[in-house]
Amino acid sequence: MRSARRAEHETVGELTVEAYVADGLLTKDSTYVHELRDAAARARHAELLVAADGERVLGTVTYCPGGTRYAELAVSGEADFRMLAVAPRARGRGVGEALVRDCVDRAVRTACPVLRLSTLPTMRAAHRLYERLGFRRTPERDWSPVPSITLLAYALDLVTAVPTEGEDVRYCDHCGCTLTEADHAACRRARLMEPPRYCSYCRRRMAVQVTPHGWTARCAEHGIRTR
Repeated sequence: MRSARRAEHETVGELTVEAYVADGLLTKDSTYVHELRDAAARARHAELLVAADGERVLGTVTYCPGGTRYAELAVSGEADFRMLAVAPRARGRGVGEALVRDCVDRAVRTACPVLRLSTLPTMRAAHRLYERLGFRRTPERDWSPVPSITLLAYALDLVTAVPTEGEDVRYCDHCGCTLTEADHAACRRARLMEPPRYCSYCRRRMAVQVTPHGWTARCAEHGIRTR
């Protein structure tokens, strides 16, 4: 997972068009093809990301901070992502999930409270992926870019409450004990291989989901951590 290189912009644009056409979302003469193909513009005004196997680009997504040119639903302080595309030859390898997780990681690192997206009603496989990763439908944000098309809105709440000023890590996220209670060397070793179990701020048990590509741990008070 990395940012697209300048020399890859044309490849990324063609891959995006190829994926949309292969999924039957548009034809090569559709007016939207030009925007999908213009990866260089996305790289100038947003974050153009790719999943690569060596030098071979397998998939792409555009991460858009709220209020910028390519953001659709996100307002300032939020973010959304668009144009998620996986090359047909790379399907079934978890590339799409890895790209979405990378967007979640970027949002978490910048303390973004909400990550949003728009999707066509027919993209049911993508809906299942989003829901599995914790996104929820926000039908009040559904919208139509043109009269004949309605896009469904989803959101992932990343922070429901943030630590108050002066609040610091107090608990071991592996065993849940206070950091001063015991020697946590064994916990640190275990955490090299395992996701956290407890929120290190409030000691709540985390809701953890593990996949082949990483993990997501959610605290009801302090939001989501991912890897």
